[in-house]
Formats: sequence, structure tokens, C-alpha cells
Amino acid sequence: MNHTFAGFYKLTQAERRQRLVEYAGLQADDLAALETGLSAEQAEVMIENVVGRYTLPLGLATNFVINGAEVVAPMVVEEPSIVAGVSYAAKLARAGGGFRTSSSDPLMIGQVQVMDLTDLAAAAAQLMAAEADLLAAANEYHPTIQKLGGGAKAIECRPLPDTPAGPMLIVHILYDCRDAMGANAVNTAAEAIAPLIERITGGRVNLRILSNLTDRRMARAECLIPVEQLARNDVPGEQVARSIFEAWAFAAADPYRAATHNKGVMNGIDAVAVATGNDWRALEAGAHAYAARNGRYSSLTEWSLVTTADRRPPTADITHLRGVLEMPLSVGTVGGATKAHPTARVSLKILGQPNARWLAEIMAAVGLAQNLAAIRALATEGIQQGHMRLHARQVALAAGAKESQVQEIADKLVAEKNIRVERAKELVAGNR
Repeated sequence: MNHTFAGFYKLTQAERRQRLVEYAGLQADDLAALETGLSAEQAEVMIENVVGRYTLPLGLATNFVINGAEVVAPMVVEEPSIVAGVSYAAKLARAGGGFRTSSSDPLMIGQVQVMDLTDLAAAAAQLMAAEADLLAAANEYHPTIQKLGGGAKAIECRPLPDTPAGPMLIVHILYDCRDAMGANAVNTAAEAIAPLIERITGGRVNLRILSNLTDRRMARAECLIPVEQLARNDVPGEQVARSIFEAWAFAAADPYRAATHNKGVMNGIDAVAVATGNDWRALEAGAHAYAARNGRYSSLTEWSLVTTADRRPPTADITHLRGVLEMPLSVGTVGGATKAHPTARVSLKILGQPNARWLAEIMAAVGLAQNLAAIRALATEGIQQGHMRLHARQVALAAGAKESQVQEIADKLVAEKNIRVERAKELVAGNR
């Protein structure tokens, strides 16, 4: 691990910032952005009816090795144990060489809904014959993206013959967004081709909008963890690995479990998305739609046991735990809040100014690590033990404890196994 982050959690906040300055080459204005965040003036131009600003903690997830590179991931999140858990899981994966990641081209999908057609198949054939003209119309408004190798690449037609509103033809425009998330460019392209679609088909265009099920814009992460790294107190690593595998199998088979299982994945991905100014709601929509792509909601991740070659479970010796996450991840590093929000700019600087594909791969690795952290805890001591230990500090703060009292009161709450605001208030009053 990079020595800059050894024992990072033991440092004061000021000491952590100084270490970060050394690592990422931050300047005075970067530090100011970390300390004060968004100004009132900046907030005023980002959204409507602004009355204030809402601040969340920004932490750093450490121990990540991704494709051989040291990575420190900025995470904005309010829930205790997430940053600690993902850092620990990254340390486990590190022992097996870290995370290996890949991604597809940043293709987004724009949808144009065509109504009042008498023959869907004939209309689709007409549109495919005019694909070159449609692409030319779609590419008229964003020359910069085209110069970078992006832009509208293909047209597809999806007939929906039986909907509550009658038959309709959905025209997909596949748009390479390069380093942008791409919503504005895709929506503009969809609107640009709508009049031409009407002329060609004689139909009526209704909606023209991007899809957040971005299954052409995928990111993948995998890791291989030696089982000895999973040993916990007197519990052998093989037993922990098997318990993790069984926990994943539960999520793979049951949508009620899968919903919480996938929430753990998104705990990591969303936190990096918020830190870098990306649209975490779009990522959530795409992730959960993709999890149900086969007609039943299931796990986004896949965990398996790697065993000795000559035998099979349950008699074989387990040597490694293997994890894989592959999912849609439409993120950008140019435009929007990634540039408008000062702290998002610093987060991207901490990540080494990644392009969109590398950022998506980092997010995939963080999501896989966060999922591992959650199911490892569930399969060993239970999720509450570590989570509530960290939650106790929030409870102490909510009870009115001063910063200098928080850890002492939190420790007492944990020792008593009574992590409640009422008890914390009693301890605060006693300290006074």
C-alpha cells in the first residue's frame, strides 16, 4: 500500500488533508473546496429556488489496487461503516493482486417513440434504409464530440405491438458520449431525428428521451481472494468463503434478499458518484433495471469458490473466493456538476483526472468491494456488530455530545450494547 495512506484512519482530519496534499498535489483552492464545499453563489446557479446548502462527509477509501495501479477513491456518504468496510475489502482483494477491470465504449441509448403506425415492420424497414440520413441529422449539433471520436453510431428499431396505448415503434439511437455522461447530447440527438422519422414513416413522434438502462455502456470488475485472508478469529478462511458464497446464492435466488444485496453494491458506487458530481439516481435506475433483465430481479454480483483442480465441492479444498461485478455505469468526467461543483473537481483530481471509462471501472471495483464487505460481515459476526460500533458515534453526536466527548460516550454505548439516543443523553448529562 502507498505509505501515504498507512494508518490513515488513525490521523486527525487536518493530518489526513496534509497527506492528501502530498499524494494528489492539491493546491490551496482545492483544500478550501474540501473544507467549505459549494458556495452560496455556486449553489444559486446549479438548481432552482435555492435556500441553502446541505453538506455530507467526504472520506477516502484506501487499499485499492486496480489493474496494477494504486487508487484512492473519494466517497461522499452519510452512513457509518461504508468507507471502513470498503477499505478493508480492498485490502483483502489486494492480497490476490487487486481488482481487474474493463469497460465497453461509452454508448448511450436515445429513444424515440413513434405512434399511429399501421405496419410496424414496414416502418422499421424504412427507417433502417434511411439510417445514414438519421445519423447525419443526429450528429448535426455536437461537433466537438464527433471530433473526439464520438457521436451517433447506429439506429435500431424495437416494435412494441401490444401496449396499453396500442402498437408503437421505438427507435433507438446509439450515441458514443466519450467522457461525458451524455444525457444532454443524447436527448438533443433524439429530438433532432424526430421530424425526419415522422416524414419517413408517416407516424407521430411522442417521447424523445435517453434511456437510463445503459446496457451498451458496461463496466466490469473482478477479484480473486486467497481464502487464508478471510480467516476470522477462530473461523477458518474456507468456512468464511463458503458462507460468503452461500450468502450470494441467497441473493441470486431471492429478489427480497437481492434488493438489499444490491443496495450494498450501490452504497459504494453511489458514494463515488456523488463525490465526483455524477448522477447517482441514473446509476441506480440502470443498475436495478439491469438486475431484472432476465425477468426476475437478482444479484448484480457473482461470487464463486475456486477449488483444487482434481476435486469438486463440497470435498475439494477451497483456495480462493472469486467475485465479479458487471453492470451499466454511465458516468462522465466533463460537463455538468463534475465541473460546476468545486469538491467534485477535487475528487477527480484525487483520482488522477480519469476519463469516463476509467472512472466507471473504479466505481465497479468499489461496488464489488462494498458488496464483499457487507456479505463478509453478514456471514461472520453479523452486520450489526461493526456497523453499530461506528453508528454509536452518530448517536453520541445526536445526543448533544461535544466533539471531545463523542468517542468516549460511543465506547460506553458499545460496551453496554445499548446504542440508543436516550442512553447517550444520560451519559452526556453525567459528563457535564
